[in-house]
Formats: sequence, structure tokens, C-alpha cells
Amino acid sequence: QVQFVESGGGLVQPGGSLRLSCTASGIAFRFNTMGWYRQAPGKQRELVASIASGRTTNYADSVKGRFIISRDNAKNTVYLQMNSLKPEDTAVYYCNAGIPPTFTWGQGTQVTVSS
Repeated sequence: QVQFVESGGGLVQPGGSLRLSCTASGIAFRFNTMGWYRQAPGKQRELVASIASGRTTNYADSVKGRFIISRDNAKNTVYLQMNSLKPEDTAVYYCNAGIPPTFTWGQGTQVTVSS
């Protein structure tokens, strides 16, 4: 059974930082492209960043230069370092394998950027 467990969200002021983690189980993690997605209220879920098995990364224009995606294959975990956060980054953040995403979504982790 494939499972994604996201953590690390919270309330942060504009300009602050957070580091999200997502641990996957039930997949051959090291061979999968992993993606971080987010869904803001009233909006569609969107791809924020992805990292391939060879560690090539891609970012949405809205987060380029502020977010960094990384992975630890030994821990089956993908990370999202989020810096210079803006109110428009407020959303529930999810991870998944494959682009487009292949598996059922986890519970996500809420990120709220507000003063």
C-alpha cells in the first residue's frame, strides 16, 4: 500500500522559512520522480517543485529562487525548503510520485503565511 506522510507545515510570518518533509512507503522511492504540490482554498492543486531520480529539479515560476527541493533515498523522504515565504504561498502542501502524480494523496500539511 502506497502512503505519503507530509509534515513540517505551520504558521509563519511573511519573509519566514519552513522545511517540509514527506516520507513515502510502498514504492521504489529511489527510482521515482517526486513532486511537491499545493492547493490553496478555491484553487486547483498545482505542482510546485519536482526532483527526478537523478536529482534534476524543476520549479514553478512562482517559487523559483525561493524554494529548494531535495531528497534522501536512504530515508525515502523528499524535502521542500521554503524561504522568503509570501501570503500567496498559503496552501495545503502534498507530495506524490510521478509527474503527473500517480498515487492517492496523503493528508498534506498546512502552510499559512500571515502576519
